[in-house]
Amino acid sequence: MNELSPSQLDALVSLLDDPDWEVKSHVRNKIISLGSEVIPYLEQKWESAFDPTIQKEIEELVHELQFGLLKKRLAEWRDSEDRDLLTGLWIINTYQYPDLEFAKLNADMHQIYFEVWTAFNNELQPYDQVRVINNVLFNTLRFSANTKNFHSPGNSMLSNVLDTKKGNPISLCAVYMLVAKKLGLPIYGVNLPNLFVLTYKSADVTFYINAFNKGLVFSRQDVGNYLEHLKVEPKEEYFEPCSHMDIVLRTLRNLGNAFEKLGEVSKVEEVRQMIAILENQ
Repeated sequence: MNELSPSQLDALVSLLDDPDWEVKSHVRNKIISLGSEVIPYLEQKWESAFDPTIQKEIEELVHELQFGLLKKRLAEWRDSEDRDLLTGLWIINTYQYPDLEFAKLNADMHQIYFEVWTAFNNELQPYDQVRVINNVLFNTLRFSANTKNFHSPGNSMLSNVLDTKKGNPISLCAVYMLVAKKLGLPIYGVNLPNLFVLTYKSADVTFYINAFNKGLVFSRQDVGNYLEHLKVEPKEEYFEPCSHMDIVLRTLRNLGNAFEKLGEVSKVEEVRQMIAILENQ
């Protein structure tokens, strides 16, 4: 940003509708090279521009800069030591809501945790602890399965899930898991074919929780039956906790599928780029 004065930036933006493709391409590259700090300036220019061609160019530039920032954050998250789940989901969230601050998402999640915590008692047995969480999340706060719009991209956006109280299996499990982690409970994600569930896994007890079905509790045998029904070989990974990386990757794949169903080809391609960053470990 320091390289150019406001008048030089103005001159650059005014060339965005230049009929000469080479000029326009050079201008675009120059603006992109300035990085995400230039976004507020571009948004201002968008508001004052009356030419729809220039507005469209500015929109594309802003998106490219925002997407560049997202990819940088995603690579940093991939290389971080703890791969914090909420941070990973927030980064994905900024794809649709680039102005969403992590602090806002964190505060909203803390509010949900607080609601559960006030009803919680550490002395309870594991099954009763889960019953309390289920009651607060699915009865008091009314979180539920988004069966009507199962393939909506909004199901992969945590802020959207918190606003509408509706989500897909993995986003509802993520809310559940984040709350359980703050409560200090050994609850983790389990990557099943066609369904994402949770497991309560301690030295003494293991059982499973289906957040998409109001926290229904089931056993290892039920998981086996489910796999048999799907005619899928029962690999050990289908019974064990998965990593935060697995959760974020599966969320991205869901998002890619959602855009594919909507015919949003360029968004499908961008989601593929995001997946490639995470798989490049």
